[in-house]
Amino acid sequence: MRIAEQLAAATGTAPRDVVILGSTGSIGTQAVDIVRRNPDRFRVVGLAAGGGRVDLLAEQAAALDVPVVAVADAAQAARLAERLTAHGSGAKVLAGAEAVAELAAHPCDVVLNGVNGALGLESTLAALRAGRLLALANKESLIIGGPLVRDLAEPGQIVPVDSEHFALAQCFPRVPAAELTSLAQGHVDARPQEVARLVVTASGGPFRGRSRAELDRVTPAEALAHPTWAMGPVITVNSATLVNKGLEVIEAHLLFDVGFDRIEVVVHPQSIIHSMVEYADGSTLAQASPPDMRIPIAYGLSWPERVSGAAAAVDWTAAQTWTFEPLDGAAFPAVGLACEVGAAGGTAPAVYNAANEEAVAAFLAGTLAFPAIVDTVARVVSEHQPAAGHSLTLDEVYAADGWARRRARELISATV
Repeated sequence: MRIAEQLAAATGTAPRDVVILGSTGSIGTQAVDIVRRNPDRFRVVGLAAGGGRVDLLAEQAAALDVPVVAVADAAQAARLAERLTAHGSGAKVLAGAEAVAELAAHPCDVVLNGVNGALGLESTLAALRAGRLLALANKESLIIGGPLVRDLAEPGQIVPVDSEHFALAQCFPRVPAAELTSLAQGHVDARPQEVARLVVTASGGPFRGRSRAELDRVTPAEALAHPTWAMGPVITVNSATLVNKGLEVIEAHLLFDVGFDRIEVVVHPQSIIHSMVEYADGSTLAQASPPDMRIPIAYGLSWPERVSGAAAAVDWTAAQTWTFEPLDGAAFPAVGLACEVGAAGGTAPAVYNAANEEAVAAFLAGTLAFPAIVDTVARVVSEHQPAAGHSLTLDEVYAADGWARRRARELISATV
């Protein structure tokens, strides 16, 4: 019996055992909130975090009575153990770079991967190898390790937690788990000719409507002031440059097996429609909800059931206006570049992601101008020769990631 079938058959019986990776980050803390409000639905059997917020990690472990906790920064292991004891927790501590991936394979029903950036890849692979349902919030692991992830994942083993991909999955007709052949729940391979295109919405970020010239003097504080979403600093800057939307287009392609020529980005500042599926007959299905990540997180943990009261619904009694406008590709070229990278495949997505992470770090540190973030990514991507003609390996992904980071730092240093 497939993983998806097993979980579907077991719904409504006992609390679901959950492992939360990245528990002290934005996704993780919201997941913990959902669990604590629904103790009859979920039981956390493992927590993992990088190590930057050890006190919070210990508090979470004690409050949830978690038996195992992992911290990626081994230097924080002793402090974590001390804080766990102070909170009355006897949780076992795993430490080191491999500890988070080890916990991803821990016995459980669902693994929520909310780790930041490329560091989440090994955890994604470990969860899939162990046969866990993967609630995927770490889009980077799918993007940079696309073929590796797709080769491991059973049909329906991944439930997307990104709000856009959660929305797309809701807009596909539901089929029995036994009939699934794609990675994401909700996709219908039997009738691909019925899907005309996927429409991925973007808020436009804090600089919507500005020309490229007007972006030259943007400050980190301005870039971190997202108009609709409260997120971590890297993803918030990525939303401002629209690099995040470019990553989401690649993710949509990999999850739903739809070509880049049939994926379109449209700017929707209110962030109520999270994405849409347009069908061949001219009809379009859209998923609407307030911009609250607890909705897709709760669904990722509870699939195929929903969690009552995960977040507030749209107030349909209040007058409101939703607007849509085309993406300005001249001012925000990250999406077009991502489509080229995604089509190239191989190690190209890893290079795109790694160069961006370095460029964002430099921008936040005040050593790189805002428009130069995507310029740097484009330069690094143009210099990379992606491996082709054979199956991608994990070593190749990491080698490309490392090269892209070094090259991005060289280019950034030259501008200082």
